Amino acid sequence: MVRKTKVEAAVTREQLLDAAERVFRDRGVAKTSLAEVAAAAGVTRGAVYWHFRDKADLFGAMCERATSPLDAMLVEAGGRTHDDPLGAVRALAVSALIRLATDPRAQAVFEVIFHTELTGELADFAGRQERDRCDCLSNVESIVEQAVARGQLPADTDTALATRLLHAYISGIMREWVFDKGAYDLAARASSLVDTIVAGLAANPPRRATRVRPRVRPRTASAA
Repeated sequence: MVRKTKVEAAVTREQLLDAAERVFRDRGVAKTSLAEVAAAAGVTRGAVYWHFRDKADLFGAMCERATSPLDAMLVEAGGRTHDDPLGAVRALAVSALIRLATDPRAQAVFEVIFHTELTGELADFAGRQERDRCDCLSNVESIVEQAVARGQLPADTDTALATRLLHAYISGIMREWVFDKGAYDLAARASSLVDTIVAGLAANPPRRATRVRPRVRPRTASAA
């Protein structure tokens, strides 16, 4: 009986997350009430509060469900030693784009995220999203550092800036495609898009800034 109750609770939670994806996408997060999510899921409003503290908690859980596979992949890759670090970076980026292109749930959630202003009741989620972004950058930079160590990138490569460059390109592609899915076949083009980005990084990576010494002023006659 207890096992059945746990299973039923898990099913209800998934139904609520599914409903949140649909309703948030159609109406926007700010304009959606928890009662509307409950109605879309076919459950009571009380069932929502059994699983989630408030709308922000529901929103965060919805996002986590869609992004956790990629997060896990980043953590695993960032903690490993790679024989071909740039190849590992390429594989991560291609996987992220193909997953977005082939997973309707990921598309729905990213569309909601990209259209939502993370202020007010969602301010806490904005902080969590920033922490997740920093974790992502840290994991990717560890691989970029391996690329430097293995001679795939110059020794003076600014690995932090190179990582931010990669992140900006990939997240930009994701955002642009989500807003206009008919523009091109992302799954088919993912490899070539990432190849262009990685090739550009390998050919001309950002370098660490060197300290510029102040210009020596000529001594005047009076100072002589």
